[in-house]
Amino acid sequence: MHTISLSRLSPLLAGTAMLALALAPSAHAAKFPPLNDPASTDRVPGKLVWADLFTTDPDSATKFYTGLLGWTAMPVEQKGKGYIIFSNGGRPVAGLSPRSVKGGTHPARWIGYYSVADIDATVAAVTKDGGMVHAAAHKFPDRGVQAIVADADGNPIGLLQSSTGDPADTEPKPGDWNWFELYAKSPKVTSDFYHNAIGLDVTPETNSDRKSDFVLKSSGQARGGVAPLPDGNDVKPSWLGVIRVADLDATLAKVPGLGGEVLVAPHSVEFGSRFAIILDSTGGTVGLVQYMDNANPANSQ
Repeated sequence: MHTISLSRLSPLLAGTAMLALALAPSAHAAKFPPLNDPASTDRVPGKLVWADLFTTDPDSATKFYTGLLGWTAMPVEQKGKGYIIFSNGGRPVAGLSPRSVKGGTHPARWIGYYSVADIDATVAAVTKDGGMVHAAAHKFPDRGVQAIVADADGNPIGLLQSSTGDPADTEPKPGDWNWFELYAKSPKVTSDFYHNAIGLDVTPETNSDRKSDFVLKSSGQARGGVAPLPDGNDVKPSWLGVIRVADLDATLAKVPGLGGEVLVAPHSVEFGSRFAIILDSTGGTVGLVQYMDNANPANSQ
C-alpha cells in the first residue's frame, strides 16, 4: 500500500483565504434534516456534533465516502445550490457543500461544528479572543442556528445551536466521528482560546502514548486534542477529524481504487487501537481509527 510521510500534510493544511471565498453558499437557508429525530431537550455544549466537507468536486467526494464508509448520500437543494447529507446507518452525520475556488492547492476541507448554548454570545467571544467570522450566524429550518468562525490561528470551526437538542454521549459506531485533533503552533495558547471562546475545559495530556499536549473536554467527556505541529517548515495549523471504522486494513485497501491516497500508514496508537490518515479523492484529509480493545478515547479520560 502506498504511503507518504506526515510532512506531506503541509500543503493540505490551512488555505484560509481560499476557504473564506467558498463559504458564502453556506449562508443560504436549506432544509436540513434535524440533528435529532425525535427531538430532545439534551444539550451538550462543547461537543462536536456535525462536520461539513467543502469541496470543488462533490460527485467524486460523494462516491469516495459512500464507497469507503458505506455512508448514504441524500441531495438537498440550497436555493439552487446543491448540498449533500451523509448518513451512517440512517443517522445524518455530515454534509457536503460544493465550493468553487479557482486555482490554489487546497480544493477540499472538513470543518467540524461545536454545539453551543448561545451562538451569538459564542461568536462575540470568538472575535474578542482574536478569532474571526467567516459565515455569520444564520437560522436553518429544522436544524437551528449555525455559523462558521476561525480561531486565533485561522483554523475554521463551525458553531451549531441545535433546535432539536444534541446527540447523546454514546460510544461512536463504525462510520461515526470519533475524535478531532488540532495541530497548533502553540498548543497552550490555542487551548486557552478554546477554553475562553468556546467554553471547553482544558487539561494537560497525561497519557504518554498520545501526541496531544492538551485534551479539550466538556460535560466530563474528552472531545478532542491539541497537539504540536508536525515537523516541516511549511506545515500549517489545522484540524483533523477522525472516523471510527470496523476494519482499518480493509478500509484502507479501498482508498486507492476510490481515487484517494494513504498519507500516514496504519500504526498502533493509545489503548491498543490502530490509526491512519488518508487523503480523499478531492483533497480532503481525514483520520481513521479501529478500536482493538474497545478503547474509545472519548471515554477514557
